[in-house]
Amino acid sequence: MKTPTLAASLLASAVLLAACAGRDVPRPDTGASLGLAEPLPPPSMSDPAVQVAPVDVFFAAIASHCGQAFEGRVRVDTPASPDDAFSGKTLVMHVRECGADEIRIPFHVGEDRSRTWVLTRTAGGLRLKHDHRHEDGSADAVTMYGGDTATAGTASRQAFPVDADSIANFQREGLTASLNNTWAIEIVPGRTFVYELSRPNGRLFQVEFDLSRPVPPPPAPWGREALAD
Repeated sequence: MKTPTLAASLLASAVLLAACAGRDVPRPDTGASLGLAEPLPPPSMSDPAVQVAPVDVFFAAIASHCGQAFEGRVRVDTPASPDDAFSGKTLVMHVRECGADEIRIPFHVGEDRSRTWVLTRTAGGLRLKHDHRHEDGSADAVTMYGGDTATAGTASRQAFPVDADSIANFQREGLTASLNNTWAIEIVPGRTFVYELSRPNGRLFQVEFDLSRPVPPPPAPWGREALAD
């Protein structure tokens, strides 16, 4: 997929939102801080004339921030990880590539550009995968793991229980603690984005990003430099 420029990605977001809502969407204000456009609102679910599935509102809400990057913080880490890879690091997510059926969101941890969240439409909902790469762009041994939505979710939160392919990958690599993972994403457009990992044993990890304060986009994630703007 070709990486959109900021203007093109915002236009794509507007088209997507209009398609979901069945009405025109005004052009975003381009005079915001850092020269980035203000996020577009997701289609309203309160309008009786508009029937939009929660998953469509959720997907469109993320797409409305396409081209923008945001800094975050670890909100919850219970129990605390003994080998915390996030401590003292700048955490930045970048809604970098947006299409009608897929959104790619690199998650940078300091200088580590190995992680990308890949959100894809499916026949029954959404799929979340984690694309992990080495600095040379090659795939990590543990990559493209995640799962599909098992319920309709809401316009602001979708959960992704671990799928069979991911379980097989974790077993092969000896990651038994991850066999019962559930990931979730929450979004309040223009306010917050939360990435979550939970397990039945009480493990809970959340990173929260401030969507009200865009930051300059980071470099391309490893393996996607050819798609840099």
